[in-house]
Amino acid sequence: MSPPLLKLGAVLSTMAMISNWMSQTLPSLVGLNTTRITTSDTLTQISPKEGWQVYSSAQDPDGRCICTVVQNMSQSIEVLNLRTQRDFQYVLKMETQMKGLKAKFRQIEDDRKTLMTKHFQELKEKMDELLPLIPVLEQYKTDAKLITQFKEEIRNLSTVLTGIQEEIGAYDYDELHQRVLSLETRLRDCMKKLTCGKLMKITGPITVKISGTRFGAWMTDPLASEKNNRVWYMDSYTNNKIVREYKSIADFVSGAESRTYNLPFKWAGTNHVVYNGSLYFNKYQSNIIIKYSFDTGRVLAQRSLEYAGFHNVYPYTWGGFSDIDLMADEIGLWAVYATNQNAGNIVISQLNQDTLEVLKSWSTGYPKRSAGESFMICGTLYVTNSHLTGAKVYYSYSTKTSTYEYTDIPFHNQYFHISMLDYNARDRALYAWNNGHQVLFNVTLFHVIKTEDDT
Repeated sequence: MSPPLLKLGAVLSTMAMISNWMSQTLPSLVGLNTTRITTSDTLTQISPKEGWQVYSSAQDPDGRCICTVVQNMSQSIEVLNLRTQRDFQYVLKMETQMKGLKAKFRQIEDDRKTLMTKHFQELKEKMDELLPLIPVLEQYKTDAKLITQFKEEIRNLSTVLTGIQEEIGAYDYDELHQRVLSLETRLRDCMKKLTCGKLMKITGPITVKISGTRFGAWMTDPLASEKNNRVWYMDSYTNNKIVREYKSIADFVSGAESRTYNLPFKWAGTNHVVYNGSLYFNKYQSNIIIKYSFDTGRVLAQRSLEYAGFHNVYPYTWGGFSDIDLMADEIGLWAVYATNQNAGNIVISQLNQDTLEVLKSWSTGYPKRSAGESFMICGTLYVTNSHLTGAKVYYSYSTKTSTYEYTDIPFHNQYFHISMLDYNARDRALYAWNNGHQVLFNVTLFHVIKTEDDT
C-alpha cells in the first residue's frame, strides 16, 4: 500500500476512533442510550444509545476501503434543549414563589402590631364573658360553708337524738306518758298567762284543699271545745244558701260531709263567721246581719247595721259584695264596714253576740275600697293593701288605744287572689280562700306574760 493510502487509512482510523468515543460518551452526557453500527451487508448493535448511529467500513467496486461515520446530534440537542427549558421554567416558578413568600413575611412583620391588638381584644372579650362566673363561684363557696354547717348540725342533732333515745329507754311507757301529760298541763297554764299579742309575722300558706269557685269561705268555731273540730264551708259570694259541715279537717279534706244546712236567706260576700255554735252572715242586698243557730236550724237574731254600705257600695278591692265583714277574736264579735258619714272609710263596731246590738264603734281614716281584706287580733284591726300578689298587712288600728299605725308585714299570696281572710283565736291561724284553694297562714304574735302581780 502506498504512503498516501496509509496516511488516509490512519486518518480514517483516527476518525473512527473519535466517532466510536463520541458514540460511547456523548450520549451518556446528554441522556441518550442507544447506538447502532451497520454495514452494507449487516447491522451490528454496539450499544443501546438512542440517537447515535456508527456504520462500519465498506468496499467500493474497485476494492478500496471507505469508512463513513454518520453522527445524528440534532435529536440529542433538542432533548437537551427541552430539559434545559423545563428546568428554567421550574427555576422561574420557584423564584416567583420565593418572592411571594418574602412579601408575606414582610406583610406579617408589618401587621404584627395589628394582629396583637386583635388577639388582645379577643382575650379581653373572653375575660368579660368569664366575669359573671365570679359571683357563681362565690355562691358555691357560700353553699359549701352552709353544707359544712348543716353537716355539723346533723352531727349535733344525732348526738341529741341518741341522748333522747337513751333517756326514753330509761323509762317505761306509763311513766313517759305521765311526763307528757304533765308537760301539756304546764304549757296550757303558760298559755293562759299570755295576754293579747301584737302581730309580728305571717308565714305559710299551708294548702288544705282545692275546691269550689274562686270565691268562698271556710271556717271553724274559735269557741268550740278541743274535741270539736267541725269545719263549715260556704262556696261563692252570692246566690247561695247551702252551708256544708264536716266533722274534722280530715273529713273536710276527704270530702266526707256530715251535714248540710239550707239557710233561710242568701248571703252576700264571703266575710261570714262561726262563733259559739252560730253562723253570722250578711243578708243579700241589705245591711242586715243574721245570726243562725246550727243546733236548732233557726234564725236567732237579725239586725240592720246602721248607715253601713252594702251591695258593692264599699266593698274590698276585689268586689264580691264584701261591704260588711264579720269577724271574731279573743275579745268578741266584730263588724267592719264603711259609711257615707265616715267618707267611705272603715268603721269598726263591736257587737253583742246575742242581740247583734252595736256596743261601741271606732271610725278610722283608711278607705274601705282600698283594703284587700282585714281581720281582728286582740282588738286590733289589721288591713291588707291588696287581694293580689304582693299583698301585705299595711295598716292597723287598735280599739284599745284608738290609734293607728302603718305596718309592713308581707305574706305569700300563693294563688294570686284572696277573697277571704279571717283570724281564728283558738288555732292562732288565719283561714283564707285563695283562688279556689283553702289555705292556712300561721301568725307570730308578740305576747306579754302576766305575772302574779298583774292579777
